[in-house]
Amino acid sequence: MMTMNDEQKPKLEVYRSQFPGLKNKAYFNYGGQGVMPQQALNAIATSHADLQEIGPYSESRNHWVAGECYRTRKAIAAELGVAPETIAFTENTTGGCNIALWGLDWQPGDHLLMTDSEHPGVIAAVAEIQRRFKIEVSICPLIPTLNQGDVVELILQYLQPNTRLLVISHILWNTGQLVPLDRIMQLCHNVNQQPEHRGFKNKIKVLVDAAQSVGVLPLNLADIGVDFYSFTGHKWWGGPGGVGGLYIHPDTQNYLHPTFIGWRGLLFDPAENPVGWKPDARKFELATSAYPLYTGLREAIAIHHQWGNAQERYQQILKLSGYLWQKLTEIPGIICLRHTAPESGLVSFQIESSRLTSKITEESISKSLERQKIIIRTIPQPHCFRACVHYFTLESEIEQLVAGVEAIVS
Repeated sequence: MMTMNDEQKPKLEVYRSQFPGLKNKAYFNYGGQGVMPQQALNAIATSHADLQEIGPYSESRNHWVAGECYRTRKAIAAELGVAPETIAFTENTTGGCNIALWGLDWQPGDHLLMTDSEHPGVIAAVAEIQRRFKIEVSICPLIPTLNQGDVVELILQYLQPNTRLLVISHILWNTGQLVPLDRIMQLCHNVNQQPEHRGFKNKIKVLVDAAQSVGVLPLNLADIGVDFYSFTGHKWWGGPGGVGGLYIHPDTQNYLHPTFIGWRGLLFDPAENPVGWKPDARKFELATSAYPLYTGLREAIAIHHQWGNAQERYQQILKLSGYLWQKLTEIPGIICLRHTAPESGLVSFQIESSRLTSKITEESISKSLERQKIIIRTIPQPHCFRACVHYFTLESEIEQLVAGVEAIVS
């Protein structure tokens, strides 16, 4: 991929002017919801108007929808380094995780391993699968590995001969830890071939929650070999809420069965009778969607290329999150969860309990910052604050956040 030199990049203030959500606040919550570029907002409105002019339900509308789906699927696939036919559209990350979780033919006694840092939606889905199908579930404690230890070696300790699926996030939503997904895939796909693990009969599938990694990391999922990679467009890509996707490895597609079924996943004969499944990831899609949002997501993805390629954007995220981390470590009473500079745009920190009082609570701190137009959030486990830094975050915004925190705890 071609890189963009400094002369070719738009000036930061001009670039940022394309994002209305940046105009009146210091925004640090991209891990919850990103800011949409004006081009995406305009594209959504234009697409809605076009659909009404074409005819909300007509042959011309069907051709328009097919074109939007094709172009958006292709744009997503290019960002992930995979073929378009491996992408199923969803509404969000949790929806994609549910497709993979419920699509396996679980049997009583099967084992599922997940980490202690998964999102509540995924945790709840796993609990219900455990209840219905009588599977075994274990929790691998990744939080203690944030600053020391080998994640892969730890996962190996928790794998069992009856393990069918590992559920793990690429970047942990609470601490911002980046896990070595390539090494994890090698472990899970090859453990049954190692003489020292003779009890393992099959490869172990891996479902990745990619809510915090898509739009942050340079990705080539084909090289990594991941089985299921579920993501959303409304966080770090800055797309509209309601559009996400699930990557399903070609070798795994026939291994997975649809749970919810709709016309978009079916093949029809000339008399419009269903005659089978679509031959790729589309068979996991249901029915009518808000297709103008697809247009908006495609525009949001495209605008990031104005600044630089994925590697350049990631390096800028690391530079800025490292700057925030360093500044926070210099404040008495602030404890950054990481002992070294972050590997992602998520910076999690705590306030020493001695600094908290009946009037100065973690909730009041978050609200106080928001009144100053500084937007962060609290995380329940481990209990902390989380500030998200994007590649177009300003150093002055970081300094504003740091000053706000320092004023509260001093």
